[in-house]
Amino acid sequence: MKSHRKELWFETRERRKLINITPQVEQVLSESGIKEGLLLCNAMHITASVFINDDESGLHQDFETWLEKLAPEKPYEQYHHNGYEDNADAHLKRTVMGREVVVAVTGGRLDLGPWEQIFYGEFDGKRKKRVLVKIIGE
Repeated sequence: MKSHRKELWFETRERRKLINITPQVEQVLSESGIKEGLLLCNAMHITASVFINDDESGLHQDFETWLEKLAPEKPYEQYHHNGYEDNADAHLKRTVMGREVVVAVTGGRLDLGPWEQIFYGEFDGKRKKRVLVKIIGE
């Protein structure tokens, strides 16, 4: 069995942003040479997420609206965590959206459904953060 590891780095200008990272993950898979196996893709920061969904702008806005209702950014004083930082909402949003995805690799390709794409969700941006891609297989 082979394994391949690579980090992808992201830095957004906005506090919150959804980025379709499917092309970057596909490139890592291609570099690995692995044809059959599993791919793990996870955010390595506790205020960011990796998840699978549809790449549709209306849905992206729905996520923003929904997440802001669940864990509004302001007022900052509503959170016990906020003291040194003002990102408690980002921690909660990450918990809802998830840390990682695991995707089957079949025939050297991501075995995704027809509309499925892999996203990096940034909830406390304006600094560099990384995503781990780890692939195991043959």
